[in-house]
Amino acid sequence: MDKNILVYNNNTGIVETMGALFTGENMRMLVASDVKELMKILDYEDIHLMLVDVELDGTGWGSGIELIQYLRKKSTIPMIVISEQMAETAKIMALNAGADDYVTADCNPLEILARVKSHLRRYTQLVNMCANIDRIYRIDGLEINDRNRTVTVDGREVKLTPIEYKILRLLVQERGKVLSINQIYESIWHMQAIGADNTIAVHIRHIREKIESNPKEPRYLKVVWGTGYKVG
Repeated sequence: MDKNILVYNNNTGIVETMGALFTGENMRMLVASDVKELMKILDYEDIHLMLVDVELDGTGWGSGIELIQYLRKKSTIPMIVISEQMAETAKIMALNAGADDYVTADCNPLEILARVKSHLRRYTQLVNMCANIDRIYRIDGLEINDRNRTVTVDGREVKLTPIEYKILRLLVQERGKVLSINQIYESIWHMQAIGADNTIAVHIRHIREKIESNPKEPRYLKVVWGTGYKVG
């Protein structure tokens, strides 16, 4: 099989509707019945596209939209929402929350297949392009351009020393992960961290002063007391 399609919550019977069509296109379908299973599959399988079958009617809108937002924060994989809700408002909310496409449950299966193939083509092209260009890291308004070794915040360029740049890039690359002072020091200086606390603290303070609008309430570079630092 060439592509893995992850289906969450087979509420509208999309698995039965699309199963044979996907198989015929060398697409393997993985199905998650709850959020825990969904996250496990995303962590352990190479997924190329998600079909998110969510309730978007009445009180179900909130939880459905929140799930879409959560999935988009976790992954850039193409996401198509399948729903029985035909209201234009539901579609707009789903797309604003991070979905790449929205189809109703009564949509022609061949049209769904065409949309899936279209998104897969674009995603594959994007991945191939990214593999051939220098890496650019973005977190909200913070951007690190490794080609030019520049850092901008909300479009404004900030000047970092080489060490400050390396520390920030390391934390951005490990977004969401807490790195200890020793881990940061050893990754940047490539030597055993002995008495590195003050050294790292000073560099972190200088980075914050340059990238944060309010260093005392950081938007990007945060301390996890007793553990270390993280971005995101």
